Amino acid sequence: MSTDGILRNGGLLPLSQVPELDVAAFRHRVLEATTQRGRLTALFGTPAGDRVRLVAVVAWPDSGLLSVATTLVREEYPALTPECPAAHLFERELAETWRLRPAGHPWLKPVRGETPRRSGPEVWPGQSTPAAAAGTDFFQVSGEEVHEVAVGPVHAGIIEPGHFRFQCHGETVHHLEIALGYQHRGVERRLTGGPDRRSAHYAETLAGDTTVGHGLAYAQIIEALAGCRVPARAQVIRGIALELERLANHVGDLGALAGDVGYLPTLSYCGRIRGDLLNLTAALCGSRFGRGLVRPGGVAFTVDRELAGSVGERLVTSREEAEAAVDLLWDSPSVMARFEGTGVLEREVAEAIGLVGVATRACGLPRDVRHDHPLGIWALVQVPVATWDTGDVLARAHVRWQEIQRSAAFCLEQLAALPEGPTTVPVNGLAPDHLAVSLVEGWRGEICHVALTDPQGRFAQYKVVDPSFHNWFGLALALRQEQISDFPLCNKSFNLSYCGHDL
Repeated sequence: MSTDGILRNGGLLPLSQVPELDVAAFRHRVLEATTQRGRLTALFGTPAGDRVRLVAVVAWPDSGLLSVATTLVREEYPALTPECPAAHLFERELAETWRLRPAGHPWLKPVRGETPRRSGPEVWPGQSTPAAAAGTDFFQVSGEEVHEVAVGPVHAGIIEPGHFRFQCHGETVHHLEIALGYQHRGVERRLTGGPDRRSAHYAETLAGDTTVGHGLAYAQIIEALAGCRVPARAQVIRGIALELERLANHVGDLGALAGDVGYLPTLSYCGRIRGDLLNLTAALCGSRFGRGLVRPGGVAFTVDRELAGSVGERLVTSREEAEAAVDLLWDSPSVMARFEGTGVLEREVAEAIGLVGVATRACGLPRDVRHDHPLGIWALVQVPVATWDTGDVLARAHVRWQEIQRSAAFCLEQLAALPEGPTTVPVNGLAPDHLAVSLVEGWRGEICHVALTDPQGRFAQYKVVDPSFHNWFGLALALRQEQISDFPLCNKSFNLSYCGHDL
């Protein structure tokens, strides 16, 4: 690994120290990293006159370091995807947004639907509507008795739009293609030029069920660029809020998995327990989703001894009730028969496509930002990484259950020993002409925020990679050779975000 362009999570680099390589050297560096246990965390473009500057961020879990490299391209460059499948969606996004052509990319289709999404103020200076947005059909499997099933983008439930196109032979799925981007909101574009009064709100609403995760990633970006040190009390409260968010969503997911196989007791119990856990976050800040809690420099609410004790007592009750509800799952042979061997994703495939979070740990890969790139409270207190090795629905359920237990234990420990002191510090101006990277282990997986500042210390570019951006392709691969009737169960076992993808 080269020693230039190196930083840690929550760190920053002067732009003058970010290596700018020719295209061949850039491509070699990224591909070499992926063969040495490096992982492509972000790949995006930023305007550079009549060219586009590509920025790649690679995470190195063994050392806890991050490496950054850039290159300038005009119209075409050799695609990374054939040798690095984890780059395939990033490069499709580059083609759609910047009118670039990654030559040799196997499926250069728009990320955000068939219709051009970038027009008017959404087009970067010097760019026009992307050529890649011209109509591209869905991949088709041909043969006798092969048929196609289309689901969405409008669904029967109150959920966001997404289209799923299945190529089937009988009940067996040979290929699933997932089309998203029906509500692309331009959030990254709106963050550019900030920070301002709206920026924290944009961060918290990137994916509403990950309010604390994205809000924390944004705050860490600001703190890195401002050079401020967050007080210990605030770091602990942030950690508690992040783990409460994980608890509520994991408990809800286990209940939903039970519902997908028609097992109503766990569905009913977990739905109510999830509400109780959300109410614990509301007790901390007044919002069940944690809005307004995390702010650059610390937290906007404090937790006194009485509140900490009350939240701890209620959490003990919720943990015990969750254990009773989830034990019903493990003790039900009919549930286990549906979970075991369904939606299997091999470890090698998960590693190649850059899977993150619960889905990758369920394939036996111990990837967790809290362990690999610790920051804040995680630099002092580590939660053991929960893994399973079968890569199926059962594995994804078991990883969630392990994390529920470990997150609850963490919260109870921290609530009982909450340090004294302030909960916020002033945040001054941001460093001009710098790059900062922030990683957070959200409940779905790795959240990555990258910011580049201009000479005035404003955001010249702000990139967000939600864990769903890495993982939707993993769901598509997990459905191959499965029964189409198992799609709802597999889909819920990943439980990915539409809006987190459609930024």
